[in-house]
Amino acid sequence: MWKNYLKIAYRNLLKKKVYSFINIVGLGIGMACCVLIFMFVQDELSYDKYHEKGDRIYRLTHGSSSPEGVEEGAEAEPFWVWHNAPVGPAMQEYFPEVEKIVQFSGRSDLLLSYGETTQQEDGVFFMDSTAFDVFSWELLEGDPKTALMAPFSIVLTESTAKRYFGNEDPMGKTLKGSESAGRANAGDYTVTGVMPDVPSNSHFKFNALLSLSTFKQSRPGVFEEWGYVDFYTYFLVNEGFDQVAFEQKIPDFVEMNYPYKEDPYTIHVEALKDVYLRTTADRQPGETGSLSNIYVFSIIGLFILGIAIINFMNLSTARSMERAKEVGIRKSIGADKSSLILQFLGESLIIVLLSGIVAIFLVTFSLPMMNTLTGKVLEINQLINWQTIPFFFGILVLVGLLAGSYPALVLSSFRPVMILKGINKSDARGVNLRKGLVVFQFSLSIALIAGTIIVYSQMSHILDKEMGFDKEQMLVLDYNYDQDVNRLSSALKSEMENIPSVSSTAFSRSVPGSYFPNAGTVIENPEGEMIQEGQAIFQVGIDFINHYNLELIAGRSYSRDYPSDSSSALVINEAAAKQYGYANPAEAVGKKFSQWGREGEVVGVVKDFNYISLHRTIEPLTLPFEAYASRYMSLKVAGEDLPGTIAQIEQVWSRIAPHRPFLYSFLDADFNSQYESDFRFRQIFTNFSVLAILIACLGLLGLATYTAEQRTKEIGIRKVLGADIGSIVGLLSKDFIKLVLIAIVVATPVAWFAMNKWLKGFAYQVPVQWWVFLVAGVLAVIVALVTISFQAVKAAMLNPVKSLKSE
Repeated sequence: MWKNYLKIAYRNLLKKKVYSFINIVGLGIGMACCVLIFMFVQDELSYDKYHEKGDRIYRLTHGSSSPEGVEEGAEAEPFWVWHNAPVGPAMQEYFPEVEKIVQFSGRSDLLLSYGETTQQEDGVFFMDSTAFDVFSWELLEGDPKTALMAPFSIVLTESTAKRYFGNEDPMGKTLKGSESAGRANAGDYTVTGVMPDVPSNSHFKFNALLSLSTFKQSRPGVFEEWGYVDFYTYFLVNEGFDQVAFEQKIPDFVEMNYPYKEDPYTIHVEALKDVYLRTTADRQPGETGSLSNIYVFSIIGLFILGIAIINFMNLSTARSMERAKEVGIRKSIGADKSSLILQFLGESLIIVLLSGIVAIFLVTFSLPMMNTLTGKVLEINQLINWQTIPFFFGILVLVGLLAGSYPALVLSSFRPVMILKGINKSDARGVNLRKGLVVFQFSLSIALIAGTIIVYSQMSHILDKEMGFDKEQMLVLDYNYDQDVNRLSSALKSEMENIPSVSSTAFSRSVPGSYFPNAGTVIENPEGEMIQEGQAIFQVGIDFINHYNLELIAGRSYSRDYPSDSSSALVINEAAAKQYGYANPAEAVGKKFSQWGREGEVVGVVKDFNYISLHRTIEPLTLPFEAYASRYMSLKVAGEDLPGTIAQIEQVWSRIAPHRPFLYSFLDADFNSQYESDFRFRQIFTNFSVLAILIACLGLLGLATYTAEQRTKEIGIRKVLGADIGSIVGLLSKDFIKLVLIAIVVATPVAWFAMNKWLKGFAYQVPVQWWVFLVAGVLAVIVALVTISFQAVKAAMLNPVKSLKSE
């Protein structure tokens, strides 16, 4: 019996090659997309899962109001992960549930040298010696118990060790390290351990770990200061940990230990499993993902698979009349309904199995492109594990059952007497189902087209928006707070500005889009009271405001005519003026201030500019003049012959600061890197949307082909009676176009709701315009017309004599 079923299935596949191709390739593409998206989602969900004690690792967030209840994108004071050091030892003593505390500094960039090799090492942390007790980082060499105990100890990742030592054994050798601004003095670091590179699915990554005792030896006072912000606190809890009960003890803990009683400081606990995708806290030690993006891509994957399944069901039910006589004969010689259902389900599973083979080929072929799109390193061997193999076979069985069940039920229910008399006709229910499925397919396609247009519009808006500062042709040199360079700043400025293609230069601790600290600043309010508020701080050189073309709306900028500006003047932005109660920014000029040991008057207010991502609104900012606190030198360069200009700048740099590597970047590229995940979202969304539309068109082409075949005699008669090609194309197209128009009506409100929700993640949004849905609908109609017309024109051009002689 089964052998016979296989023969029939094989003959049907060969007999109708076009339908077989559409079904197998369409389902193959659908399953391949679904698997690729599954691999992406699986990777996103796997972050930090490699830690053996991950279910018992938590971290602190710090703030002055509960992070719960704050809507996504809202600007209510967010909690910070980054904060003080004393909280760690105090927790260890107060909470019996805490087994181990591990603290580490904010990310440091350090100049390391060994022999002839000197590099600025990005992504270095001063780490507690307990790190290897809490996190599952194995050492290839060294003792995890002691590797980070002694001051000036360093643990290197395998790739970092290779860069400095090549094939030498690095253990016990020393790397000369520069001063780490605000953290550690310069010194010789002894290599006490080598570990594998941090897994890519870790929420923070590093190239080297320096012992936290190095930091403590260099600046012991900050480890006792509850108001000094530069530490992350993670901790390991016992097996019976109750997070709710733990958090109920926090108010008493804070009351007992926090010294500034007037400050509404509090802490909250965040599980490691929630850090990458669910955190809402600021000042992260590394990257975070987007749970909403995972939902979006998962839905798109299901959409694509759904469209492919609908294609199969539509074509199978549409072709049911062709197999009606076969069903009638089988039933007349004793076949029951269940055996027929099994036969047709079996045929469906064979097609799905072939589609699965196509899907595996497509996944293998597409992985490099997928990696480029996502920035991940997805590998085909990820499919060969206990999670993905059941998932893949589950898809095959599910798709086979979903795609084959309805056609099997329809075909097996035919009445043999009516069929063999030749009077069986497709019932209205089957026709209406096919129409409904086409509407559903194109509703999804139109929603995806509209979504793609809106995503592109929003990303274009981000790139084109006037930011309030000059970022074009701005070359930024990074020398990592090197005080020798800061002492040479006047000579550097003079020499650089002698280069014809360099129009101006400026020094600063921060540039737009880069790291900046926050400060507590006391400024006199309109009532004459000295009020302290917190805000971002850009420590800048004397020319920064003019160099970046910031618009001064009140007062003056810093000037060499006022020597006291370096100690007793302050420029703020509009948002900071409003923060202290000044609706008119000009009224803030002349008010007293106190900040980080400096006192004097506010001398100017600059117009608000977007110094942070457009995901957030402009926040209060102070720009104190600090001549020797800089990290960056910014140069405004001409657009012609950039390689030549960069070469000249490098020559000047190498002559004046030969001890520092020449590290440069362009500000616009650096600033736009904040949107890297958004651009990846756009690329992935667009590519999978195009594939979804392609699969829908394949199905439409199949239905149009079948419809044309069914109406061959009608078309022949109409041509004999004088119908031209245009009228016949219109005849075959109009029913499908009606369905697409209905799909536009269905898709518009769904797409409008979904994209409005996505746009809430941006503080500066493009409005969702009505014309977007009109364009999406018109594009869908055009795509449908092109798809249908291909087959309609072919049918219309057939010789009517052959059409009418077909039987």
